[in-house]
Amino acid sequence: MTTKSRRASRREEHEKGGTGAQVTARNTLLAYAFMLPFLILLVTYHTWPVFFGTYLAFTKYNILSPPQWVGLDNFRELAADEQFWSGLRNSLKYILVVPVIQFLSIAVAMLVNRPLRGIGFFRTVYYVPVVTSFAIVGLMWNWLYQQEGPVNTVLGALGLHQKGSLLNNPLTALYAVMFVTLWKGIGYYMVLYLAGLQAIGRELEEAAVIDGATRWQVFAHVTLPGLRPTVLVCSLLSTISALKVFDEIYVMTQGGPAGSTYTALFYTYSRAFVDFQYGLAAAGGLIIAVISIIFGLINFRLTRGGRADA
Repeated sequence: MTTKSRRASRREEHEKGGTGAQVTARNTLLAYAFMLPFLILLVTYHTWPVFFGTYLAFTKYNILSPPQWVGLDNFRELAADEQFWSGLRNSLKYILVVPVIQFLSIAVAMLVNRPLRGIGFFRTVYYVPVVTSFAIVGLMWNWLYQQEGPVNTVLGALGLHQKGSLLNNPLTALYAVMFVTLWKGIGYYMVLYLAGLQAIGRELEEAAVIDGATRWQVFAHVTLPGLRPTVLVCSLLSTISALKVFDEIYVMTQGGPAGSTYTALFYTYSRAFVDFQYGLAAAGGLIIAVISIIFGLINFRLTRGGRADA
């Protein structure tokens, strides 16, 4: 191309620049117009409640009268409330579910990742509890945990028979509810890990086997590093779900017996919708949110930011 033709080409691009910019701006506006309904819903049901809830944490509010600014009074009241601390301890205990559910979900995902006949049926069976309403799940497990129910029958055969329902014993009630969370959640995380496993190149595992690696070495040095991004996502979701556990408690125990299953989120629910102390409830919710962020950062640290090559 000659120098003269290059100059002509540049001149044409310069002349078309204004029109191109208009087209780009029009496309941008069109894109935002398509996103507008979602953005309105996002701001209405997510962003605005977050900011308004944070504001309420520093106020006294009971719906009947406008919020009154009280500064840190709600947090001082929470610090002196043993019921809140008891609920927070139970919420932190609930995090014990996280490593167990992740380990079992990976194991089940590897089990159903095999090209066997009827494997789709087993994947469906494992996922059924996830899509089952917790009202149904709670009623079913309340029956299973009864004194003469199947669970006590099995425990009796093992010499561990309990007097009364496991849910009526303050020493076992929280762990019984935690087991239901574990049972219901395995299928959900199994699907995520299954997707992670299928994204790992099978040639990497085959190369490791050819080099003489054992099954454990292949899992530890090929499969698990490849799953690290999925482990980060699943552990974050599981940790947040454990800290804000509510459905299980509400349906199965209502915080009993003797407050043994009373969690921090159930405390905020009671304060907001039973006592109508919305400022105090918002303060409790803000503390739960901060703790969730801290555990999220810990998860990032433990999983090395979810980087497969870390």
